[in-house]
Amino acid sequence: MGDSRARSCVCARALVSVTLAVFLGFTTAGCAPEKVAPSPTPSPTPTFTTPPPTAIAPLRGTTVPAGSLDHASIAAKIDNLPVARPQVGLESADLVYQELVEGGLTRYVAVWQSTIPALLGPVRSIRPMDPDIVSPLGGIICYSGGQQRFVDLMRRTPVYNAIHGQADTASTFFRTPTRAAPHNVLVRAKDLLAQHSSIPAPAQQFVYSLTTPASTGAKDGTPTAVVNYSFSGISTGSWTWDAARSVFLRSQGAGPDLDSAGAQLSATNVVVIRVAVTDDQGVPKTNLIGSGEAWISSGGGTVHAAWSKSSATDPIHLVDGAGAAVRLVAGNTWIELVPTAGSVSFVAPG
Repeated sequence: MGDSRARSCVCARALVSVTLAVFLGFTTAGCAPEKVAPSPTPSPTPTFTTPPPTAIAPLRGTTVPAGSLDHASIAAKIDNLPVARPQVGLESADLVYQELVEGGLTRYVAVWQSTIPALLGPVRSIRPMDPDIVSPLGGIICYSGGQQRFVDLMRRTPVYNAIHGQADTASTFFRTPTRAAPHNVLVRAKDLLAQHSSIPAPAQQFVYSLTTPASTGAKDGTPTAVVNYSFSGISTGSWTWDAARSVFLRSQGAGPDLDSAGAQLSATNVVVIRVAVTDDQGVPKTNLIGSGEAWISSGGGTVHAAWSKSSATDPIHLVDGAGAAVRLVAGNTWIELVPTAGSVSFVAPG
């Protein structure tokens, strides 16, 4: 009987011990921190931004926002007498053609499209070769008049004639009191363009490279420090390569040619083409319908080339010795229409 009670007590104690152990086990397990695997960091959803569309500036070859240059070009006959310098707006022109006129002097046909200045000038009268220069561009031509036969030629071109003294230019052409006549006719270029917003943009005139080293002058040309030219005994000038800025700096006569802000005029490309000049009743006429010899200086080098132009509305084509199109550097271009009776020479780096 006593043994039975002893066994019962032992069993009871054992049951209590097991129950307590189980209870403590559950309690301990419930208090222990649960280890949870960290959630993976979600990868950001990739976003793709479509770059805005671009276009090529037709008279510079630079990349611009699409639609930003959907407007006409403005060409102007610009005075180049010493009393007309510095010219207004010439530093922002895309193209500048220098041509021989009477007395061995020169004038410019300058063309703006990438940047239209507030004012440009001074404008002067046209000459017989000017219709062949501006016809490929369309757009607007500004001038102060000229011999009636030359005005008639210009009016027959696909270019809007904006002539000083006419009713349609009364609000856009004016004489500035800061200069002496006839070297004082300026044009409110932006206002003029706004009046002719329906005229389309010009066609591209030259072939351009994507980078300076890929241009024909830099890639295949002879290194050039200075380009010297002479239109006549009294009209000479030069272009000096500035490697730091990758441009040629312009001089006329014995000194630098300055813009209205006092900076030296410059060009990314200098194109020299040799042209025959004939007499048109006492007026020199540069003959641009045909072909001839050319030199193109870009990127610090000069390549010998050939030029051709088959009609008034055809642009000037430039090809190298292999017949491939010459590639200019994107930027502004000066075209020197040097008479065959004139001269051109190139100085290698020292």
